[in-house]
Order: sequence, then C-alpha cells, then structure tokens
Amino acid sequence: MTHHISAMIDSHPRATGLVDKEGLAECIAACLECAQACSACADACLGEDMVADLTACIRTDLDCADICHATGTILSRQTDTNTEIVRALLEGCRTVCGICAAECEHHAGMHEHCRICAEACRRCESACAALLPALG
Repeated sequence: MTHHISAMIDSHPRATGLVDKEGLAECIAACLECAQACSACADACLGEDMVADLTACIRTDLDCADICHATGTILSRQTDTNTEIVRALLEGCRTVCGICAAECEHHAGMHEHCRICAEACRRCESACAALLPALG
C-alpha cells in the first residue's frame, strides 16, 4: 500500500517538504489501515452474541475509524500544508488509537477481530508519534 502512497507524494508538484517522505507515507498507510480495521472490528462486534457487552468497543472503534480516516486523508494533501492542523491531527489520532487499542486489547482474548484491531491501532499510534518530531 505504501508504494502508491509514496508514488503520489513523490509526484506532487508542490509537495511541502516539511516531513520525511517515507515517514509520511508510512503514517498515511497506518492511518488508512487502522480506519479499515476499526470499521471491520465494529461490524464484527455487532455480529457477536454478546453485543451488549461490546458497546464501548464498538463506539471506540467507530470514533477511531473516523479520526484515522480524516488524518490519513489530510496527510495526503500536500499543497500549502498547515503544520498546526497536521500536528493537532497527529496528536489526536495517536491518542484515540491508544484508547481504542486498550479497549480492543480488553476483548482480544475472546475476539480475534479485537486483537487484530488493537494491533492496527498500536501501529497507527506509533506512526503518528514518529511523524510528530518531523514537523519541526
């Protein structure tokens, strides 16, 4: 997935050059992958017999999916990047991914989809944290 992301960053006529391109591509990929994993986890939770016990997990998954999708999309925009907005998004995404990972880890022993989602959240959390210092 990062191949196409990197190719788009490299081909942009007005790339900001504010951050390491490889780190940016990795963060975009992690955000978009996490958004998909969280959406799928929420849906899988809805299919569980004990769905009432998973309400907090579903809500956290959906919130995380929305924030990760928005972050990945905004990071993909390179023209006239506002670093204050990017910094706020990365910090928020990192925070929500940590919260969602912890919630999914709570259910990971019983539900494989929660374990997978927690892994995607931890990867995204790390990618966001790694990109923050590159903003200057």
